[in-house]
Amino acid sequence: MARGGQGLARVAVVVRAGAAPLWWLGVCAAGIGVLVPGVTGRPVGLLAGAVLFLAAAAVVALVRRGRYAALVGGATRAGKYDVLQDRAVTVRNWRRGHRWWLLLAFAVACAGSFAVPTAGGLLLAGAGTGLRLKAAWIGRRERAADSLLWVRVDWLDGRGGNPAGKAVKGLRGTGIAAGDAAPGGARRRTAALV
Repeated sequence: MARGGQGLARVAVVVRAGAAPLWWLGVCAAGIGVLVPGVTGRPVGLLAGAVLFLAAAAVVALVRRGRYAALVGGATRAGKYDVLQDRAVTVRNWRRGHRWWLLLAFAVACAGSFAVPTAGGLLLAGAGTGLRLKAAWIGRRERAADSLLWVRVDWLDGRGGNPAGKAVKGLRGTGIAAGDAAPGGARRRTAALV
């Protein structure tokens, strides 16, 4: 990075990076849980799982919104020499950094099915849904400000996550067309050639 530029990762992409793995691992664990009668039985497990899904989605989507809002309000313009990290690199870094935690959560959810079928899997899926909702909320803030939000890569934790952690002193902003991810962290859809 020339002349003091920083590596920047999209905030919404970091938040959204865990949504798909948590969702799919949760759905798989819930599917496995359906096959196991469990201690409580399937109907109780499904009901408990539905409650846990909704609670996890709400908690994950709402937690630390005040911190994100404060960082968004104080965002400064990205510098000329800042390097914008590709969406795929950000997602890969997050998933590599969290792979063992994801596998452990999946194993615990599957093992928990012997007590309460499907509940652990639906809890994981709810957490994934909450991350997607949080990324969508950040995307709405980006559209309203007409600016994409970026965080310095060296301020992320060792696993490539936590874009609103204590180490993050501020965010950077760029134009809405910068980078390869749309507001909210999804892949940017390119116009079809005619």
